[in-house]
Amino acid sequence: MKSCDIIQTMETDDFKIIGGKKLSGIITTNTSKNGALGLFCASLLNKKETVLHGIPRIEEISRIIEIFQSIGVKIKWIRINSVSIIPPKKFDLNNIDKDASGRIRSILMMIGAIVHFEKNFKIPHAGGCKMGQRTIAAHRYGLESLGVSITTKESHYEIKNNGLKANDIVLYEASDTATENLLIASALIPGKTILRFTPPNYQVQEVCFFLQKCGVKIEGVGTNTLVIHGVKEINKKVEYWNSEDPTESMVFVASAIVTGSRLSIKRCPIDFLSLELLKLEKMGLRYKKSKIYISKNGFTRLCDITVYPSDLIALHDKIHASPYPGINSDNLPFFVPIATQANGTTLIHDWMWETRAVYFTELNHLGAEIVLADQHRVFVKGRTPLKPNTIVCPPALRPAMIVLVAMLGARGKSVLKNVYSIKRGYENIAERLNAIGADITVLNRN
Repeated sequence: MKSCDIIQTMETDDFKIIGGKKLSGIITTNTSKNGALGLFCASLLNKKETVLHGIPRIEEISRIIEIFQSIGVKIKWIRINSVSIIPPKKFDLNNIDKDASGRIRSILMMIGAIVHFEKNFKIPHAGGCKMGQRTIAAHRYGLESLGVSITTKESHYEIKNNGLKANDIVLYEASDTATENLLIASALIPGKTILRFTPPNYQVQEVCFFLQKCGVKIEGVGTNTLVIHGVKEINKKVEYWNSEDPTESMVFVASAIVTGSRLSIKRCPIDFLSLELLKLEKMGLRYKKSKIYISKNGFTRLCDITVYPSDLIALHDKIHASPYPGINSDNLPFFVPIATQANGTTLIHDWMWETRAVYFTELNHLGAEIVLADQHRVFVKGRTPLKPNTIVCPPALRPAMIVLVAMLGARGKSVLKNVYSIKRGYENIAERLNAIGADITVLNRN
């Protein structure tokens, strides 16, 4: 199959948004980008076919498909959101797609799998959102404890397998991708590897559930300590369902609040939204939850959430992210447009990223009153009426999406230019929002 048969193009479309429309009806949470990327990398451990269901058709997935194809992986869409992955007998890492590699950070998680099949290899530097320095220290130190060395060069990393061994590892920081990388690496190291200080976030649990289906025994899933009993090989057909994206649920919650709408959101992964909902409840949000049911992966707990128009009041204490079970760092930005509609002043502290809070001030172009205290903190004054404008999309997924959410609440015509950042993580988002009452026109610039 040719690459063009299954890979989306890197469009640079614009969105025209007629804001101020009420949303209504029901929207369903899609499966997660972050979960899918971890599953892709873990599938490289399996010598036979892996079939993954619930894979979103987004730009980030297109980039990892390009990378996989460039190194010899057989990969094809077998249904609209299902993909078949068969690794080669030998990876062709000399031909790795450098352009696609520079656009996503998840390429780092390939190290944990490929190190089992290649003694020495190189991969390009990782890309992803532009939000300041993003260290690989947790990846490096953890992999070193397993017998892998990583040398950073100007344009790439040099990786060497010095003899893999199980170990007892404390993570240098609570990194989701580093935990996934070490899980993947440990899966094929016979013996018992212990990972301590691991964030039990949804994408980490997703990789654990998948590896368990592959025959790897893992203790402590959902806790801060994981015990992996590695196996010699994974050599069987595996079929697995990716679960839903809590950050997409948060998008729809924020959109309902900003537009003053009643909206029902189905298939919300409630364990990864509970603290966010509690904060919003204390701000005055009225909502209800359905009974719990289970995702198709057999593990993730879901519920349906209905949001009602509410009068919000700013919290006295700051809102900040923490490793799970704290507020998810990807959910934190959505409190910014929400806070513009809450009476009082809200302090939002985004300590994890060096410059992401700077992007929050883009909402000032839409009538918000946001003061940047420093590179990590903003004060958001509410309640302020949002106004339409033309804005170039920030080069980071969540900041780009909060601009779109704010534009939904800004009465009149706004234009969000170059929405590739949004397409990296959200599938058909304009069409899906239009189905519940938004007015978004895709302006194709190709």
